[in-house]
Amino acid sequence: MKKHTGVGGWVLTVLTVALAILFLLPLLWSLAVSLKHEGEGVSNVLAWFLPPYTLENYPRVLLASGVPTWFVNSLIVAVLSTVLTLVISPMAAYAIAKIKFRGATVFYVYFILGLMIPVEAMVVPLFLTANKLDLINTFAGLILPNVAVSMNFIIMVSFMRRIPDELIEAATIDGAGYWRVYGHIILPLSKTVLVTVGIFSFTASWNNYLWPLLATMSGDMFTLPIGIPTFAGTYTIDYVMPMTANMVASLPMIVLFVIFERYIVKGVSLTGIKG
Repeated sequence: MKKHTGVGGWVLTVLTVALAILFLLPLLWSLAVSLKHEGEGVSNVLAWFLPPYTLENYPRVLLASGVPTWFVNSLIVAVLSTVLTLVISPMAAYAIAKIKFRGATVFYVYFILGLMIPVEAMVVPLFLTANKLDLINTFAGLILPNVAVSMNFIIMVSFMRRIPDELIEAATIDGAGYWRVYGHIILPLSKTVLVTVGIFSFTASWNNYLWPLLATMSGDMFTLPIGIPTFAGTYTIDYVMPMTANMVASLPMIVLFVIFERYIVKGVSLTGIKG
């Protein structure tokens, strides 16, 4: 890899470090505040980052609040949404990308049009449908809408179209049917895009706010994005406990990013591939 040298290289390095600090600063501030003593007076911004520190806030949040319940709810919704997405979307994408049938293009365009409709415009008909099916305030009602995401489907279709048709034709000549081709050729070659879509699905489900806000009616069904504002509302002045709850909610996303960083970066490039 060619290294940047000279004044331009130094300027680029300084800008990169400055941007990294700028993006990390809110996270570092949240962490510092979560380690402060509750009710401690702060005279200036710098004081938030200075000791003394304490870990006693985390047991209080985890043992004496609704955060653990909301955490488990978010985990159930995110995991099941991701699993269902990785089961259903690849099969649909395989059909559109590699099986020639009448109306395939129409179906694909239909999903593309789904990207043009704002989420806010869909929540009312979605709520009416879910209410009619008795899915409000249930895990099924929180999970199923997360599976029908056009972007994940389009990413998979675009990727699978790049798989050589010669591989499928050779398998077909050997007597392989649709399911054998799907299981022995398509899925093994799509591991990268499956991991990428899985990360996108988990992240979107974990951070989803608008639909859980409408679809949950009781506190025991709240997810973290809905429960934490309720929790924070009981602390009108002090920031410590709300920030502690926010750090607990952020931990899975931080771990996910650290473990799957290269897949996330690759996923950003996959969203721009041509079908």
